[in-house]
Amino acid sequence: MAIVSRVYDFICRTELFITKAFIAALTGLVFFSALARTLRHPVSWAIDIAIFLFVWCVFFSADIAMRKDKLVTVDIVTVYLPPKIQRALKLVNYLIISLFLFFLIYYSIHLSYTSRFVRFQGITWFSYTWVVLSVPVGCTLLLITSILKMWKCYKNGP
Repeated sequence: MAIVSRVYDFICRTELFITKAFIAALTGLVFFSALARTLRHPVSWAIDIAIFLFVWCVFFSADIAMRKDKLVTVDIVTVYLPPKIQRALKLVNYLIISLFLFFLIYYSIHLSYTSRFVRFQGITWFSYTWVVLSVPVGCTLLLITSILKMWKCYKNGP
């Protein structure tokens, strides 16, 4: 079990590093594109690559936020419920999230395969599949996080 925990910790650290690097890169690309456009030499591919990086950042950031319990919650009603009901609602919520993520993973893998010959934003050397792959990869990470949170909620009791 310790090796699984270490692998998961490594994945989490890698995910955080990649997200930070992608945010820095997309910020630099947008700045570079704006500067080049100001100098009357627009770089059309810079914004497209920034969009690609942003899509990956969205899914990685969602997983990081979920793992650290930093997602927006509305608990105006549930906070007044007994702890057992709060726990049951949490478990049901994680179950619904997991089912939705399974659905997204299944259909996005199919979409990744069928879009392998489509070019992203007209960039001839860049397949749209690389953009679509952010969905199954990100949702798989979110699914792992949600299953771990569900297990922790189940084990800890009310």
